Amino acid sequence: MRDPENIRQVAALTPDYMGFIFYEGSKRYAEGHISPELLAELPQSIKKTGVFVNAPFESIKAAVEKYKLDAVQLHGKESPRACAEVKGLGVEVIKVFSVDDRFAFENTLLHESCADYFLFDTKGQEYGGNGIPFDWELLKGYLSPKPYFLSGGLNLENVKYLDKVRPQPYAIDVNSGFEQEPGLKKVEELKLLFEQVKS
Repeated sequence: MRDPENIRQVAALTPDYMGFIFYEGSKRYAEGHISPELLAELPQSIKKTGVFVNAPFESIKAAVEKYKLDAVQLHGKESPRACAEVKGLGVEVIKVFSVDDRFAFENTLLHESCADYFLFDTKGQEYGGNGIPFDWELLKGYLSPKPYFLSGGLNLENVKYLDKVRPQPYAIDVNSGFEQEPGLKKVEELKLLFEQVKS
């Protein structure tokens, strides 16, 4: 999210989390489009989440302090130690893993102690926002008790099958499947998604 009016419209739907990308290589890069004042307007119930890719700790810390972030999503190859440093900032940590047919879920083990949640996304050309789901059958290989977010190409069609996913995701992370253009969400479609998920 980075368009102020779009942010307000989506916030009115009260999602649990709202993501702001602080990775300069992303076409959804939020810095320069959002302000601390704008984020301060958001309902308290929405966890303001900064998304980072292999960022230096100091720049994560600066963004957490500037925007009063509640959660940090680590989308790169961050080590367990780097992950623990971020956890020390007093934010929720969501560690992302890119999944393809060769992914071994044991890869998550070293991050068990420093992440609050894992997020499984489709391995693709970009760090997220590729718009393609991975084979959800692979999740049967995930045996950790750590709750996870499911991401990767979610749209109004395939979310109908989420109840069949095992183990069940704690949350879903939607992006390109609900975008008009990078960083701009289709509010009406998100409304339908919220109704569908809640029912």
